[in-house]
Amino acid sequence: MTATQKILELNAFDMDDTGCLDPATAALVARRKRTFGPTSMLFYERPLNLVRGEGVWLIDADGSRYLDAYNNVPSVGHCHPRVVEAVNRQMATLNTHSRYLTDIVYTYSERLLATYPAALSNIVYTCTGSEGVDLALRIARTATGGEGLIATANAYHGNTAAVTEVSPSSATTQARSPNVFLVAAPDTYRQNAAEAVARFNADVKAAIAAMQAHGINLAAFIADSILSSDGVYPAVPGYLKETADIVRAAGGLYIADEVQPGFGRTGEAMWGFLRHGLTPDLVVMGKPMGNGFPIGGVVVKPDLLEVFGSQNGYFNTFGGNPVAAAAGLAVLETIEAEYLQENARTTGAYLAERLAALSGRHEAIGDVRNAGLYVGVEIVKDQTSREPDEVATTAIVNGMRERNVLIGTAGKFGNVLKIRPPLCFNRDNADTLAAALSDALAAHSDRQRR
Repeated sequence: MTATQKILELNAFDMDDTGCLDPATAALVARRKRTFGPTSMLFYERPLNLVRGEGVWLIDADGSRYLDAYNNVPSVGHCHPRVVEAVNRQMATLNTHSRYLTDIVYTYSERLLATYPAALSNIVYTCTGSEGVDLALRIARTATGGEGLIATANAYHGNTAAVTEVSPSSATTQARSPNVFLVAAPDTYRQNAAEAVARFNADVKAAIAAMQAHGINLAAFIADSILSSDGVYPAVPGYLKETADIVRAAGGLYIADEVQPGFGRTGEAMWGFLRHGLTPDLVVMGKPMGNGFPIGGVVVKPDLLEVFGSQNGYFNTFGGNPVAAAAGLAVLETIEAEYLQENARTTGAYLAERLAALSGRHEAIGDVRNAGLYVGVEIVKDQTSREPDEVATTAIVNGMRERNVLIGTAGKFGNVLKIRPPLCFNRDNADTLAAALSDALAAHSDRQRR
């Protein structure tokens, strides 16, 4: 197997290699490099110059339309009219900081909290998911008195200094904090599901024991409820409930990162953690809650927030501002009005079936995993060895881009196709994606044989 890949290195464009680009696109790349410097990554061998979005479609400057099966941030669809109208109306009425009373903020908060288990009855707003995770870690450490954290081995949770410590897939060469312990995701492809989840929870216990041996008290375990950056591992519903029990028995708290699996994406429930029959202590949300408008938040048990508040002040100037609340409320209304959670369940199952059927014709498809409209397709050198094939994965993703379908990559070895379209993605779109993937796989195989 190849070395572990960093998330920003996957399918990244080399901004020094613009020879294959048309002059207008090359000029934009040069401007980006000049203004942003070397830390801002672009996707694909030929970057996209996008000018418009609508529903599941993104439109390039040359008029080409791309089926977007990658972007979960516009959760209910690019430029959804309901969200656009709500944001415009509120922006034209009032937008100000959070130290005034504003009805729409509480209307949204009540509607949002009603989708959660009753024990999770307080919310603190932020502007980004990274801020939300940062705050959740602060609350956990204050409430428990511990400093130790457990995360999955290829997780991504955000980009603040504290959150990068629990985001091993981020592109950093800095040494990991001695307070952070990592556990491998349950590889349900190379082990049967029962063995994989048993090993995962045994590893959590081992991490706690190692932490205690170093004199570190556990503060929290944090996981994206579908382990998306680790390679998309929905696994067996319920196993994270056992994880939470193990963590709480050791005095820690369970933090569910719902930035990617939340808002109906898994189809079975509004929140990814509900697939596992558990109630986390803290839940983090991010930009999909506003269909891309900057908003994030932490939903938390009130006793934990009370302990935190008794020892710390927290103020976020524009966290939960009126325009953000208007966007969030419109997203909730759209999910309900357009039955998008049910669509995620049924269309996601249909898409997974279509992709799994391709494995009979294409040796490179080793596994297809999904929960609703979050799908991972594991690309391997062959189905017997199950050896990850990052080179083929990158070629396939770029082949899909050339066929006007956008997907991404994930996983420790960079060999999992990450498919997470807007929730309005339908069966016709699934057929288009499956056909493009079959064609891209065949083209890659032909190149390999030459």
